[in-house]
Amino acid sequence: MTNLPVTLADIEQAARRIEGRILRTPFVLSASLSERCGVPVGLKLEHHQTTGSFKLRGATNAVLSLSPEERARGVVAASTGNHGRALAHAAKAEGSVATICMSHLVPENKVAEIRRLGANVRIVGRSQDEAQVEVDRLVAEDGLVMVPPFDNPAVVAGQGTLGLEIVEAMPDVTTVLVPLSGGGLAAGVAAAVKGRLPKTRVIGLTMQRGAAMKASLDAGWPVQVEEKASLADSLGGGIGLDNAVTFRMCRDLLDEVILLSEAEIAAGMRHAYTQEREVIEGGAAVGIAALLSGRLGRLGPVAVILSGRNVDMGLHQRVINGEADPFAEDAA
Repeated sequence: MTNLPVTLADIEQAARRIEGRILRTPFVLSASLSERCGVPVGLKLEHHQTTGSFKLRGATNAVLSLSPEERARGVVAASTGNHGRALAHAAKAEGSVATICMSHLVPENKVAEIRRLGANVRIVGRSQDEAQVEVDRLVAEDGLVMVPPFDNPAVVAGQGTLGLEIVEAMPDVTTVLVPLSGGGLAAGVAAAVKGRLPKTRVIGLTMQRGAAMKASLDAGWPVQVEEKASLADSLGGGIGLDNAVTFRMCRDLLDEVILLSEAEIAAGMRHAYTQEREVIEGGAAVGIAALLSGRLGRLGPVAVILSGRNVDMGLHQRVINGEADPFAEDAA
């Protein structure tokens, strides 16, 4: 643990730094899932966070870690939506300006909210990698300071504060289910949880379509994957071929990675709505989806991170009404 790019001490420092600037979100026991699984199942309601997702933790810690001169130059990032929203909010709160580069796959509701928060928006290409090219150009030509969505120690440390809160709320937790995309959340939470409770399992969960971190872990090094439309759009995008932080941490800390179908993700969203009375996006439903799938085997007390709520409500309604794969044609 001490040789990792982000340590428990880094995460504890991040928690002190961002205190008062983010919400300490509720942790509640799910009666329906606890009964179904036969063990206590706790839900970390991070979708109640100020900007609607966990991303505010990492973005706030990263912005606060910059010098006043760096903040004055402005910050820039590529995003599938939630990081952009968080960075726009965090930059504005500290008197800086954010520029967010996104691909055409990012849902319009997320783009509109980022603009509402006062950020400059650039829509570029059909993938996160193409959006990143524009970020690199703005850094080189305009002097903006890049705050990556996941592969950054300050971002990972900020996301890891979620893990500290889970351990404090459920000290006997034996399994933590965490959404997995670029790995910022999974790496940070795993470092925090295993730093406090070394025997606790941390399982990364993602969609079958375009799971870049899973493909990279299987290959043994970062690889590119084709991005495809999915209910879990916030889990899309590559991890970067020059990934310096999250690939290594996910490789060393995650106990398992499970891929979920669109139908399973839809079932997770429906359960959250009908049983828990919570509106969550597809990327946030993967933990519930994994429990409902029955693929996790025997469990002790479980914590499930509901990571974001920034879903198009028209799409959400279609899923609640029974659609299992709204993007089947787009992903074919």
